[in-house]
Amino acid sequence: MVASKKNFKILLGFDFGMKRIGIAIGQSITQTARPLDTIQAKAGIPDWDALTKIIKKWLPDALIVGIPLNMDGSDQPISIHARQFANSLHTRYQLPVYETDERLTTKDARERLFSEGGYKALQDGQVDRVAAQLILQNWLVDKLDKK
Repeated sequence: MVASKKNFKILLGFDFGMKRIGIAIGQSITQTARPLDTIQAKAGIPDWDALTKIIKKWLPDALIVGIPLNMDGSDQPISIHARQFANSLHTRYQLPVYETDERLTTKDARERLFSEGGYKALQDGQVDRVAAQLILQNWLVDKLDKK
């Protein structure tokens, strides 16, 4: 499904992980995103209460979930869990959920943070939030520019 700029104003992006889920917020008008938060997960199950608070606060129009893939585009074992998370988001919040390729976003996030602040910048879920920002930013540029 190709999105139109008219359809979405506020979007949340997710970097899914089995222990932590990074969240970013973005908007379609400027096609920009910024890191927002990191929530805890246990065996891939998010802290739904924390996530619900974020959804209620920001009232997004759509959700974007990064799907981890191998470099050849094939699924990784965690890809299934990320897709289950995306399905759960849709079922729970009744919002459009889009999946997107997230190859190399965590690596890119680590490199950016390290260059800005060394090892200290890599702590406290910051990598997850920045990876979510990159996932959402890439989706905004890729999907909303295609008409």
